[in-house]
Amino acid sequence: MGPLFTVLVLALVLDALCGDFPWLFRRMPHPVVWVGNLIGWFERRLNKPRYGNRDLLMRGLLTSVAVIGCAAGFGGLVQLISSFGGIFVIADILLLAVLIAQKGLYQHVRAVSVALKRDGLSGGRIAVSMIVGRDPNTLDTAGVSRAAIESCAENFSDGVVAPLFWYVLGGPIGLCAYKAINTLDSMIGHRSARYLYFGRFAARLDDVVNFVPARIAGAVICLAAVIGRKSSGERAWTVMLRDGVKHKSPNAGWQEAAFAGALGLSLAGPRCYGAELVDDPYIGDGRRDANASDIDRALTLYTTSCILNAAWPIVLKVLWIGLI
Repeated sequence: MGPLFTVLVLALVLDALCGDFPWLFRRMPHPVVWVGNLIGWFERRLNKPRYGNRDLLMRGLLTSVAVIGCAAGFGGLVQLISSFGGIFVIADILLLAVLIAQKGLYQHVRAVSVALKRDGLSGGRIAVSMIVGRDPNTLDTAGVSRAAIESCAENFSDGVVAPLFWYVLGGPIGLCAYKAINTLDSMIGHRSARYLYFGRFAARLDDVVNFVPARIAGAVICLAAVIGRKSSGERAWTVMLRDGVKHKSPNAGWQEAAFAGALGLSLAGPRCYGAELVDDPYIGDGRRDANASDIDRALTLYTTSCILNAAWPIVLKVLWIGLI
């Protein structure tokens, strides 16, 4: 299997043990924070209301290219260090462990379940506000629970599957470039008046780089649902293929629909973001009255999905070796 197998196994084990490395990143900024600061620096200087729409498009494109280039350059440095072999491969392992979010996502979603059980709706609202952008004060217990499950589903692709996919494809350079694109989309890829044109390139590029990982994520969730005792693999496949395209994002619907079908829930639907009501269709045709126990079932499905996700690069490698 070679170095790729070693890096994947050790990085995923390290992430499972250390999560977001809080003891380290309390003392120094996380790499994603560096990227975010760089995006903010460009945005403050280039995104001015006095510019025309075409000008803002070009300035947003320049921002994206510059940020992605810097991130890829850092990845290239890590790749160069790792190329010396031996103990230097630890640079690859640490980078992947830091930029993948298996345990971190699990902890954030589980905190919502714990808060609902311990502190009721008020505690659940506070906990879910840490992982979703919608107004938590508009959510009842079912809304808080669905929001946590939706975040778990969507971020399984963005935070777990896609980083692994781009690392396998492009090594540290591919991984760092992907994280830069994903952070650009999070910060400036909104359809608000301020970012509609400046962030359009970043948003479209994020759609492109997540196209394949999102569909891998959906398939992995469906396979995990087949294995699970409290989930339906058949319903997961059916709902994913039927409702995955209902989401406003070309990618997020695949994972949410797979979760909805597997758990017998309806997700998405109308939601409030500040003063704005987003009237999205429901995904799935199951119960809407989700609760903390449904979050726990979603986390079990997520854990199984993470284990299966760790296997596909190895299978791909074996098939590739067989072909050549």
